[in-house]
Amino acid sequence: MSSNLVPAHLPQDSLPENNLAQNKQPQNNLAKRAIEVHKFGGSSLASIECINRVIDIIQRNCQLDDIVVVSASGDTTDDLIEIFQLATENSDQLHQTIDALKQKQQALAKGLLSDSNVEPLTTAIEQDFALLAKWLQLDIRAHEAELLAFGEVWSAKLLAAVLAERVCPSYAIDAREFLVVDNDVNCQVDYKLSRDNLQQQLNSQQLTVITGYIARDNQGFPCTLGRNGSDYSATIVAALTDAQNVTLWTDVDGIYSADPRVVPLSRKLHRVPRTVAKELGRLGNPVLHAKTLQPLERVGSHLHVASSFDPATPGTEVGDFGHIAQRELSVTYLNDLLLVQSPSLIGQQGQSAFEQFNAITGDITAGELVIQLSQQKAVSEWLASYGTEIKFTPVSLMAVVGHQASKRANVKARFKRALKQQKTIAIYNSLHLDSIVAVLPHACSGELLNSVHQAVTKDAKHIGLVVAGLGNIGEQFLAGLPTQLERVKALENVHLVGLLSSRNSLYQLDGIEPEQAVTCFEQSAQPYQLDQVVEQLANHPYDELIVVDITPSEAFSKLYPQLFSHGIHVIGANKWAASAPLADYHEMLDLAQQHQALWLGNTTVGAGLPINYAIEDLQQSGDRIVEISGIFSGTLSWLFEHYDGKQDFASLLKEALAQGITEPDPREDLSGRDVQRKLLILARLAGFSLSLDDISCENLVPESLRSISLAEFLERAEELNEPFSQRLHAAQKRSQCIRYVARFSATSGQCRAEVSLEALPLSDAFASLTPCDNIFKIVSEWYQENPLIIRGPGAGREVTAGGLHSDLANACKQLSSKQHQVKLKGIN
Repeated sequence: MSSNLVPAHLPQDSLPENNLAQNKQPQNNLAKRAIEVHKFGGSSLASIECINRVIDIIQRNCQLDDIVVVSASGDTTDDLIEIFQLATENSDQLHQTIDALKQKQQALAKGLLSDSNVEPLTTAIEQDFALLAKWLQLDIRAHEAELLAFGEVWSAKLLAAVLAERVCPSYAIDAREFLVVDNDVNCQVDYKLSRDNLQQQLNSQQLTVITGYIARDNQGFPCTLGRNGSDYSATIVAALTDAQNVTLWTDVDGIYSADPRVVPLSRKLHRVPRTVAKELGRLGNPVLHAKTLQPLERVGSHLHVASSFDPATPGTEVGDFGHIAQRELSVTYLNDLLLVQSPSLIGQQGQSAFEQFNAITGDITAGELVIQLSQQKAVSEWLASYGTEIKFTPVSLMAVVGHQASKRANVKARFKRALKQQKTIAIYNSLHLDSIVAVLPHACSGELLNSVHQAVTKDAKHIGLVVAGLGNIGEQFLAGLPTQLERVKALENVHLVGLLSSRNSLYQLDGIEPEQAVTCFEQSAQPYQLDQVVEQLANHPYDELIVVDITPSEAFSKLYPQLFSHGIHVIGANKWAASAPLADYHEMLDLAQQHQALWLGNTTVGAGLPINYAIEDLQQSGDRIVEISGIFSGTLSWLFEHYDGKQDFASLLKEALAQGITEPDPREDLSGRDVQRKLLILARLAGFSLSLDDISCENLVPESLRSISLAEFLERAEELNEPFSQRLHAAQKRSQCIRYVARFSATSGQCRAEVSLEALPLSDAFASLTPCDNIFKIVSEWYQENPLIIRGPGAGREVTAGGLHSDLANACKQLSSKQHQVKLKGIN
């Protein structure tokens, strides 16, 4: 591939000559996206494999004029710090450590670039190590910041070169050429000067790679922004360029409700309000850091945290969100702190001290502040002039963080109960509304953190609910939802977030009020394409997402495999998926199991009757089902319970159509296909691998009436009278009745299945039903002499909606105990 590497704006003594200028016009293989800042941490750039993964992420998520901010690769900064320490100690290991680092950097370049493009990079690395040798002959202490900057410079130049060779026009900028801060302690940015400087450095229609972590102070000297300074650099750059989005690509896939290295059962927080994120960073969250969020307040950019090791998994977004995100809670902790107690810290003086020393927490009405251990000397000197008594006590803190947490009495009560045995020194909530902070006289252990996290966040799992299909049953389901959400504890954190009809959809991440759902849909729904549904739902910001499919659509049922692949759960009244071709059916089962997705479909057969539950329970309990039979169609049940020969069949059928008992085209009911599918679904639930073709089906519509229009069929409906009259009179002569029956049996390894019109004795269990009722008979090893009978209304909007609510409650109960495995690559 041919490409061009634009010269990087780096110090002349560390810039390679650009020998790529003679190449062909550079390619652009970037996918088009909104302009963003993307930051990659050291672990994301630690190896050739990692950098290749980063290249792929950039190609898929960036466009020209985007900005990429990079840390030093892997442990490079640690290596440079070690070199500095060894140099100050005159250690014999110094040159061995330097050589190992140089070889590591050159190996990265040689492993990623073609022979024609690698030489400028390796030459630049040699020049930097030659410069280091000069500093070692003088006083390395005078060049500490410059030494530590090498890692970011090498990382930026290497990534820019690889991008230019493979993907698009790219170039590197050394942040010291534009970024000005007051000093390396406060690191407060001169935004006007830095913005003007950066604008002079940027080249349009190219991808910019900028060094993180490094800057220069207002005296012009190089400095660093502290550990984790690359995240801070990224948000500074976003503020300088008015970027709308910043993505921190790291080694975890988001921000969690506790440090996932310590709390394996911590939950990902998909959306975090800005003020909560700021408080999390201040109080020890391992991914967020307090300084990182400060620049974003200037421009209102959204911050995303995602994993470069698993880029397809949605991460965490920090921004402005509604009540669902505001209900989330986190637990964090900090060890190695000091509680400062002094009368001089009461009132205005305490407020001044709090601000000057950036205290973590405290109570200025009691003269108490909690500070970092490293601040003890500075605080002592500040308080010395007041001549009052000062007490320092080693402490740790544990905090519950969430929107307006200090005002949520139930949260504070839980927190106090969880700490009941810990001899807590104090619990503060007066300084920050988004946190409740407990000060402890001992270090916080992993055991304590797990215990408190469990107690505080146990009810915090949020479940999004999407309802597809807004006909009679869909509206009835929505009408009953408010009562169910209030009545059923398992639904406590369920949020209606999506509504779909056959043409329009409404998707609101902060929830749709169930009481206003239909009205809201009518006012705000927009047209959608079916192929867009899965992509939209896959990026949901909830712990779990459940789709309730109340459509009769075969096309919608074909989305199930994709939904399951994204771990999205399905409650389906839709029969198409459960009666799909056998290979497709097993594929869906496998995908659901593989991705821990639930698939519940009690209402596919029998409306709200618990026939599916009964069969599944027998299967899971070790029973073996040998027969399933019954009357599965409410429409055919009504017709044949009423058909006694006194009224001709055609008139009865038209009466049923007028009452809405049949499908709009009654031939759908008379064909038996619906009963055939229901029998297939039940046989599969019972553990038998059947296809639709394995079930013989008697179509009650004469061949001559099957292909004509509905209007013509209704005009010629009298042609049905004679065939049904003959069947009825033949049965009546034997003191029998006629019923449309489904039967499945499995004996001696042979399966037999059929649906047909049968003549039954009047004493048969299927002979006398309330019109529209379904009846199911199950014969198993446990139920032989006295089969299990389930009978009741098998159709109707109320009972079907009730069955869907039953599935929803069951699903949420199962999900409440579901645990997500947190995959860690290590946290910076």
